[in-house]
Amino acid sequence: MDDSLILQIKDLRVEIPMPEGTLTPVRGVNFEMRKGETVGLVGESGCGKSLTCKAVLGINDKKCKVYGEINYNHPTEGEQNLLAMNPKSKQIRSIRGKEISMIFQEPMVAFSPLYTIGNQISEAALLHITKNKKEAKELSIAMMKKVGIANAEKRYNQFPHEFSGGMLQRAMITMALVCHPKILIADEPTTALDVTIQAQILELMKAMQKDSDMGILFITHDLGVVARMCDRVNVMYLGKIVESGPAVTIYADPEHPYTNGLMHSVHKIGSRKNERLFSIEGTVPLAMNLKPACGFYERCDHRIEGLCDRADPELVEIAPDHKVACFACDNEACRAMRARAEAKLKDQEQSGTSKEEKRHE
Repeated sequence: MDDSLILQIKDLRVEIPMPEGTLTPVRGVNFEMRKGETVGLVGESGCGKSLTCKAVLGINDKKCKVYGEINYNHPTEGEQNLLAMNPKSKQIRSIRGKEISMIFQEPMVAFSPLYTIGNQISEAALLHITKNKKEAKELSIAMMKKVGIANAEKRYNQFPHEFSGGMLQRAMITMALVCHPKILIADEPTTALDVTIQAQILELMKAMQKDSDMGILFITHDLGVVARMCDRVNVMYLGKIVESGPAVTIYADPEHPYTNGLMHSVHKIGSRKNERLFSIEGTVPLAMNLKPACGFYERCDHRIEGLCDRADPELVEIAPDHKVACFACDNEACRAMRARAEAKLKDQEQSGTSKEEKRHE
């Protein structure tokens, strides 16, 4: 692995066996993260973003079967495939919470109601930084102050039910940052926060990233936050990345119809009060018993009948560091991919016809 790379995900698949069939919420995800880089995962609910991130830490439900490679560039031990480790082993536990940390989406259910907030934050410091309880408490209170928790000394001894939703979100961020991780996975970290505190938290994350060269994997529905925070953006749909590239490129020149739809679904400066926002019709389909086809086919205004409903487009590079998976996009790489897919389908039809003729003979 290149020294600048800190995380590399290769052909990640998540399968969940169910009575009706196999659910595949993550289907062949590939992306990389470099030191000090913020990578965004964007998409509607149900696209597989959170499951992708949980797979990195090995904390998906035990029913989930995870395949592929998740290579972490450990600062002292070099490249390690996290998927090859037992989720309950000391090896992964020494990484989880210390080297790679996560801000969970639902702080209301992430904290135990039986222990104080301070006890739960200090636990991470005691496990990975120091065995001294007093020192762990001091580190925890200092980080609580950094994330904007007022009267941190008093709050340290309070229970989760004594915190508001926004305060719990800040406590969750404190827990994730207290060990100064090399990779921070942020699953909608500012959802419950007001705009002022949101700005403070984002600035804190950027400052800590600058100080420690921390990589951030950022999941959010807020495209404004993505534009502000992310260096690179991966757009996910139905368990696959349909477009990826530098944030500036994705925002200035989105190629995939789904990315275009997301960009047009937000308010823009200068728009009229009574102007209706664009919306993508339909919903994300269930990722079960999927046929070879583009996942966005049924919702796409640019679909090509006879092709998009019969073949799944691959992710191709249309410009330096800019990739897209779409047959309908008007660029050289996508046109070449479309021609290959049409030729393959034609060969399959001819082969099928030949077999049918022989059977009748």
